[in-house]
Amino acid sequence: MHKTNRVFVAQGRMQQGFTLVELMIVVAIIGILAAIAIPSYANYIVKSNRAAAEGFITSVTSRQQQYALDARAYATNMATLGYTSTSIPTEVSKNYNVTLTADNTATPPTYTVTAAPIGNQLARDTKCGSVSMDQTLTKGITGTGTVANCW
Repeated sequence: MHKTNRVFVAQGRMQQGFTLVELMIVVAIIGILAAIAIPSYANYIVKSNRAAAEGFITSVTSRQQQYALDARAYATNMATLGYTSTSIPTEVSKNYNVTLTADNTATPPTYTVTAAPIGNQLARDTKCGSVSMDQTLTKGITGTGTVANCW
């Protein structure tokens, strides 16, 4: 006698494929997973972009301090510190406009490096908004969040 590996339902017919209910359950599970994963991934991207901008601000601040030691004044623009539009890292320049403002007439002189979000970063990072650092290494934000959570 020959054995087969076929599965028969109660009426003797062979079952093939998936039922519509099984397929809808799989679609629902995928939808739930996507609803959780996509916002989490988008949040990760926003934080990663902000961290890149903060790292760049820190490097600009370092160059600014070195420039002040040499020139006895703060640089008033990014070009003076050796930055061009092509020397700013791509992950920063495509998500932020980085500016440097300095006031050498103040006592003591001051400066602020600010990274203002643009494009998708602007739309998605309302909690932190622009991030900045000044000559005292004080960190700042323009959003509704806290400096501790954004830096």
